[in-house]
Amino acid sequence: MILSASGWRKIFAASGDEQDTSPEITEADWSAAVAAASIFFDYVREKSGQEMPVIALGTDSRPTGPVIADAMIRALIKKGALIQYSAVTSAPEIMAYARKLDGFIYISASHNPVGHNGIKFGMNDGGVLSADENKIITGAFLKLISDDDALAALCEAATKCTATELQKVYQVKDSSKHNALQAYKAFADETISGTGDKHQQDDFFRMLDNAIAENPIGIVCDFNGSSRYLSIDREYFASHKIHFHSINEFRIAHEIIPEAENLVHVAAEMERLHKEGHDNVLLGYMPDCDGDRGNIVFWNEKTKKAEILRAQEVFSLSVLAELTFSIWQSGANSGFKPAVAVNCPTSMRIDEIARTLGAEVFRAEVGEANVVNLAKEKRAEGYNVRVLGEGSNGGTITHPSCVRDPLSTVFAIIKLLLMRENGLFQIWCKKSGVAYNPDFTLADVLASLPVYTTTGVSEKRAVLKIKTKDHAKLKAKFQKAFEADFKTKKKTLEKKYGICAWEAVITNGTKETRDVKDFSESKTGGLKIIFKDKAGNPSAFIWMRGSGTESVFRILCDVKGDRKELEAELLDWETQLIHKADK
Repeated sequence: MILSASGWRKIFAASGDEQDTSPEITEADWSAAVAAASIFFDYVREKSGQEMPVIALGTDSRPTGPVIADAMIRALIKKGALIQYSAVTSAPEIMAYARKLDGFIYISASHNPVGHNGIKFGMNDGGVLSADENKIITGAFLKLISDDDALAALCEAATKCTATELQKVYQVKDSSKHNALQAYKAFADETISGTGDKHQQDDFFRMLDNAIAENPIGIVCDFNGSSRYLSIDREYFASHKIHFHSINEFRIAHEIIPEAENLVHVAAEMERLHKEGHDNVLLGYMPDCDGDRGNIVFWNEKTKKAEILRAQEVFSLSVLAELTFSIWQSGANSGFKPAVAVNCPTSMRIDEIARTLGAEVFRAEVGEANVVNLAKEKRAEGYNVRVLGEGSNGGTITHPSCVRDPLSTVFAIIKLLLMRENGLFQIWCKKSGVAYNPDFTLADVLASLPVYTTTGVSEKRAVLKIKTKDHAKLKAKFQKAFEADFKTKKKTLEKKYGICAWEAVITNGTKETRDVKDFSESKTGGLKIIFKDKAGNPSAFIWMRGSGTESVFRILCDVKGDRKELEAELLDWETQLIHKADK
């Protein structure tokens, strides 16, 4: 099992086949679930000071979820927890609900294939445990499962739960789910409106609802059997008179990761609806299995086609929308210091957008917890960090949320499109020097963004298999090969692409270190080589990091401008050097 702060994950299907849809798991994995619940209870009890802490427990829609949950319920009963089990629940939903409780356990493997499953832990701050907190949990877990007697005693106790004890948990499942949905709906209102004041929320949504009434809009969702089909989506859109259409509500019909190759189903449904006369269908989204991420398809009114946005484009739109929204909402306030927190491989497009809008960009290592904690650190320093996330996968986190949420992404774009008079796109046009057309479409917004060529994270080119387990050693060998190669390639790179110099940058947790002389200092964190032009301005970068949730080594290239040849050449060069270092 990979024990990352972003989630503990492994193949839980008893067969070991990652595409197996069977609900069965092995006895060993059942024991691991008991152990994980037990050590998390101890952690919550100590942190909360409650002898009987209230813990939310939910699953995504994977077949192995219920049996893992049952093992955890049994362990928590014997520990004395008060359990709020809501069965199939989306990640943003359970995290919103847990804000009123002491902590949560969420059973999910996010975008991994259906035979995988995993566990996310969190307290009541709305997000998963930080990397440091996860280390404590991980240490306790590894210690417990190496103690045969202690683990056997826990498992034996779990098997002896009475029918009455179990019934007390399962019979309140529906009310727990209801409470989770209500908490999520209220929190979505606060997140989208940017205020916790109910009267101000009402004013904002009245304005937005009037705009929707004047310009009706339709949304398509490919649930792909995810946890979101039992969440608030349908009702939430309907409450704002947004027409909602959906496909694949109850079954995982195709691969789970919401990248371009799987968004074709949303695009096809949007085009079908337009042929039937549903001309107001402008946006489509597809969540992953835990429902915390949803990438976007939009109706291009110029080409009359449904077009799939790349992850970095989705995040760029969200950042543009929420930065201008924060300026619209708070820009006149003294001390307003807008900023964006992103992960290391997020495109430099974000830096250009932020710079145009007077905002700063701060970068953390890959991992949602890292970006969330970096944003918290910057807020403590006085920055207004409304929007954050991992642009490399398109996931947008909107303060005060601490988790990605497709509702936030969709409503960011809706605000951008429908707030027209002195609205968000008009703010962007004034500051960027783009001519403003009051009849703009989303295609016009996209055309106004800085142009970059960026590797997609789900492309085969972006994922390497390596043998070296010590990533610091691998990066040290990579450095020697890179520095030697750069000397021989420098004249060609300068003449052909204008690349004159480079700078190494590393990210570990929430810390970014610039101008690094020793690549190995990044250890298991992110390593980025920024290439610069004659004036010293960044023009491209290559990036690498071993995944914390999959047994792969990820790479990426980002290039300013529409320069597919340069992106391909730099990524290929990086790939060759990594394989050379891995020998």
